[in-house]
Amino acid sequence: MKKQIFFWSLVSALAGFLFGFDTVVISGAEKTIQALWGLGAGLHGIAMASALYGTVIGSLLGSWPTDHFGRRKTLLWIGVLYLISAVGTACAPGVYFFIAARLIGGLGIGISTVAAPLYISEIAPPKYRGRLAGMFQFNIVFGILVAFLSNALLAGIGENAWRWMLGVAAVPSILYTIFCFGIPESPRWLLGRGERAKGVAVLRLIQPEVSPVELGVLADNIIAASSPRTNSSGFWNHQLKTPILLAFLVAFFNQLSGINAILYFAPRIFELTGLGAKAALLQSVGIGLTNLVFTFVGLWLIDRLGRRTLLFIGSFGYILSLGLAAWAFFTEHFSIVPVCIFAFIAAHAIGQGAVIWVFISEIFPNKFRAEGQSLGCFTHWFFAALLTTFFPQMVTAFPPGWVFLFFCGMMVLQLIWVKFMVPETKGVPLEDMASRLEDGRALNCAP
Repeated sequence: MKKQIFFWSLVSALAGFLFGFDTVVISGAEKTIQALWGLGAGLHGIAMASALYGTVIGSLLGSWPTDHFGRRKTLLWIGVLYLISAVGTACAPGVYFFIAARLIGGLGIGISTVAAPLYISEIAPPKYRGRLAGMFQFNIVFGILVAFLSNALLAGIGENAWRWMLGVAAVPSILYTIFCFGIPESPRWLLGRGERAKGVAVLRLIQPEVSPVELGVLADNIIAASSPRTNSSGFWNHQLKTPILLAFLVAFFNQLSGINAILYFAPRIFELTGLGAKAALLQSVGIGLTNLVFTFVGLWLIDRLGRRTLLFIGSFGYILSLGLAAWAFFTEHFSIVPVCIFAFIAAHAIGQGAVIWVFISEIFPNKFRAEGQSLGCFTHWFFAALLTTFFPQMVTAFPPGWVFLFFCGMMVLQLIWVKFMVPETKGVPLEDMASRLEDGRALNCAP
């Protein structure tokens, strides 16, 4: 793998680091903010969830700047949005200014989940595409862990510690934005826009060993693939029904595993087992470290075993860990619940966590890749918001065992879906993958 391709992918994936950091850093400031501005439960909830609302909007609209202005410019402006959010939240004079600043950061998060994996998939060689695009997820998890550590280090510096916790995100935001000036535009976006000379020039940087004639053939193939064989020029057409369904379902099942509920409400879950005093430590250190380690394992495996295989492994891990957690709550064997939660996090990191952003970025034709990525990201964040909103009511209305059993049942459905519908995309050139899915050849697509 060329060092420059790794560097370009790493720069793009740093958007994921800012995503993870921005999402979690609020945990160290939320109690102080509530007391400082005398917020009631309703307004406090809106303030804490404002970034999530922005994320839903950003993921829905993210395909537009990615397609119209280019992948590179969109990635650069994501850094600007993060910077505005970091400075705005740190300097916020009141709750409404704070909400607006967090909303801007959420827009950056939502757009980054569209643009960053998509950009990496378009510059990466098929052999390394999984681990390169998967770096986005690794950086999300790494950003989460760094946010926990940053909050712990800054917690004792005074009454304005919360402002420093939020404002420190400006430093990586500036560095990321500067680095974005050093990456090229996606050759597939350039060729799809009719800028053949510029597109071929970037392809030559990616594959300097390829002859000019072969580069010309590759460029012709990309241009041809950017004009899908369809009677409709729009995204919602019959030829795209398979990738549309795959993108929707991979994001749907990702959230119906219960991952966000367990990450966000781990203290509440542990309190139900009598481990309330240890909840914060288990969440911030134990869960964060487990997520990081097994995300690394998932990235190591994704181009070796394939996306479909990792989804199989993750599904079995989900079913086992969630099923045992449900049994533990039904039978009051609470001592095994923390182990089940850590096993669940490991299963997610190796399976859905490693695969989702990579998989969605691989299955759509060049012309519709940004819209397809936006669809998958919007589905992901929409169900994340719903689950986060209703989970506290679920555990109040139903015994915890039934809640975990529901998540377990959804993962049984995921296993069936993986078995009968999910294609293997490992090592398949993007143009070949898109044409196979348009032809309805869903399974066993690996060469």
